Amino acid sequence: MYLASLLSKIGQIKPVKKILFALRKPPHSGAYVQEMLDIIMTVAAFDQEVSIILLDNAVFQLKKQQQPELANLKATAAIYKALPLFGINDLYTETESLQERGLNVASLEESVIAIPRAKIGDFFKQFDLVLTG
Repeated sequence: MYLASLLSKIGQIKPVKKILFALRKPPHSGAYVQEMLDIIMTVAAFDQEVSIILLDNAVFQLKKQQQPELANLKATAAIYKALPLFGINDLYTETESLQERGLNVASLEESVIAIPRAKIGDFFKQFDLVLTG
């Protein structure tokens, strides 16, 4: 249902809009993260300019040295490696989300741009559509 609603919004978007997905869930929240990444890749397939920002516990989605297979889970960080195939090259995070969890950009599997919390509002303004998940 969420996908249908989202695709309906995308269908209303004129070609090439800047879309930001703001993710907040930790990596092993059932199938949620994988489904969100599938939705993100689907949106990118509509030739939209897609970016992702990881906030709060979502920063753990890219943490190095995870071992999800020990809990019979899939590694979400591996899915991020496929994003450039869909034209998704811009990954961001909030500096304080990393710091509050004892992480930094070097702790992550993928290269991200860290943005201070005080500048997140201005950062969001550069996008035509911000979708949370």
